Amino acid sequence: QENEIKLLSAEIERLKNFGCLGVSPSLEGLRDENAKLKYRLNFLKKSLQEERSKSTKSMININSCLQEIFGAAIQAAYPDLENPPLVVTPSQQPKFGDYQCNSAMGISQILLKTREQKVSPREIAERIVKNIPANECIEKVEIAGPGFINVHLRKDFVSKQLSSLLINGVQPPAIGKRKKVVVDFSSPNIAKEMHVGHLRSTIIGESMCRLFEFVGYDVLRLNHLGDWGTQFGMLIAHLQDKFPDYLSVSPPIGDLQAFYKESKQRFDTEEEFKKRAYQCVVLLQSKNPDFIKAWNLICDVSRREFQKIYNCLDITIIERGESFYHEMMKDIVKEFEDKGFVQVDDGRKVVFVPGFPVPLTIMKSDGGYTYDTSDLAALKHRLCEEKGDILIYVVDSGQSVHLQTVFAAGQMIGWYDPKVTRVAHAAFGVVLGEDKKKFKTRSGDTVRLIDLLEEGLKRAMDKLKDKERDKVVLTPEELKAAQTSVAFGCIKYADLSHNRLNDYVFSFDKMLDDRGNTAAYLLYAFTRIRAIARLANIDEQMLRKAAREEVLVLDHEKEWKLGKCILRFPEILQKILEDLLLHTLCDYLYELATTFTEFYDSCYCVEKDRQTGQIVKVNMWRLLLCEATATVMAKGFDILGIKPVQRM
Repeated sequence: QENEIKLLSAEIERLKNFGCLGVSPSLEGLRDENAKLKYRLNFLKKSLQEERSKSTKSMININSCLQEIFGAAIQAAYPDLENPPLVVTPSQQPKFGDYQCNSAMGISQILLKTREQKVSPREIAERIVKNIPANECIEKVEIAGPGFINVHLRKDFVSKQLSSLLINGVQPPAIGKRKKVVVDFSSPNIAKEMHVGHLRSTIIGESMCRLFEFVGYDVLRLNHLGDWGTQFGMLIAHLQDKFPDYLSVSPPIGDLQAFYKESKQRFDTEEEFKKRAYQCVVLLQSKNPDFIKAWNLICDVSRREFQKIYNCLDITIIERGESFYHEMMKDIVKEFEDKGFVQVDDGRKVVFVPGFPVPLTIMKSDGGYTYDTSDLAALKHRLCEEKGDILIYVVDSGQSVHLQTVFAAGQMIGWYDPKVTRVAHAAFGVVLGEDKKKFKTRSGDTVRLIDLLEEGLKRAMDKLKDKERDKVVLTPEELKAAQTSVAFGCIKYADLSHNRLNDYVFSFDKMLDDRGNTAAYLLYAFTRIRAIARLANIDEQMLRKAAREEVLVLDHEKEWKLGKCILRFPEILQKILEDLLLHTLCDYLYELATTFTEFYDSCYCVEKDRQTGQIVKVNMWRLLLCEATATVMAKGFDILGIKPVQRM
């Protein structure tokens, strides 16, 4: 943009010299051109100012800063070394400083292997340290043991970053150009109720979308509904029998699950019904208006049920089911045929993808399409029409081989280059009951998601009443807000706080425990932190004024520990953007809350007279540390889809 501004400025000068600012009618065209150039120049200047303003407000990722500093030092110390290892991590113990650079050991190995030079890691560390460029964040470095470089941060640097956070709010780290992200999540099937298996995809997908949106990406949230296929033949045939006047009178299908079971039983036992169901599929796929209406009626009943759950969990998602891609499927088959990738196997059209044992079936022997075809059509549409830079599929681990085969087929046919476009399967494990088996009801059925959410609300209210919050502490409205915050927050957090790749045990008792790494503990800690300033009669305006005027003193070891912990937020987000593992954010929020407790127990924020209880002194810089902690926690909750309350 800076180069374009220079070029445009030069062009405006050229047009001025050419006389385009005169009044001769023959120069009207040049005047217009000049106006366009000036407009473009102003637009670019404004855009550049906004970009700069955004980057100055961005929270600094201290780990990335240190990586840049040590990257430059290693480059200066060993200019001939290609891609030297760059390892910078937070120190586990305060005596070893705040961060550690552990690159010397790796460089020592490389020099031995590639050049047969035996150089001790300590000697390498000394050379790196000598080449550290001038910077604003490092106070001092020390070489420890075999070659660890311990880094001590400057207190004024940390204090300045905390002040910036308090003045500007929690801003995303600078992460380069804006990208388009497509996230496929939730994806239940029409005519079947959402069950506990859909819970993970819905919660994880929503949280990923919130993170991508927070860092400034353009996010398309897609619900790849199972809304097309042979099952609709039996559902429509059953609808015609049970509600013959469905075209004129809306059928009262209350329990779609029971309706599905009835039609499936008839399909499995009545040969005539089965034949008619197949005919219904053909008529639906040929877009017969009566059958399209029947299909829409069934879909609408499901949509209403799904929306109840999405409202409870505060999920935003755009429906784009399999039917959306139906018209594209014949072109997908033709494209694979034209490029010579299709083989015919027993009447089926299949595509073998190198490295994958099972081929994709893109057309059945009867001419029908499959999930493979619709998934390929969806992939192409997201890449070529939506122009996605990042595609994330939040789908259970059982679909891993299928999705990897589809992605590899898209790559093989030339739809995308994995070096340019990221296509990832964010896989997750299953939900287990407390018996460590797949989570089921006592009768052995799959747990309905709506029942689970209602049970969560009931248990959250019981917990609040056990603590007698309903008697003196909270108004009825506050009690209701606390109930929904705890119930849905705990269900979400229990899922997100586990590594998504693992199975996890669903336990209301554990998730509602207000001790340990649970939403109940964090929500309670958050309301306590927010209450500190309120009880000291310090309002938001006073805190904002103090943020601009006060220097955050970080002399006490617990103040220093908390300040550094708060500022690790951007590096946590950066890591999740890379590996899509949200439990890292949960672990960080728990660490922040426990670090805050250590600080609060050791450092008086508000000093009171022991006899009268009157406030004697308010240590404003410590209240600002409370505010910074709460602000970061609130943003963390927002990314996880958890709604805290002011009183609990």
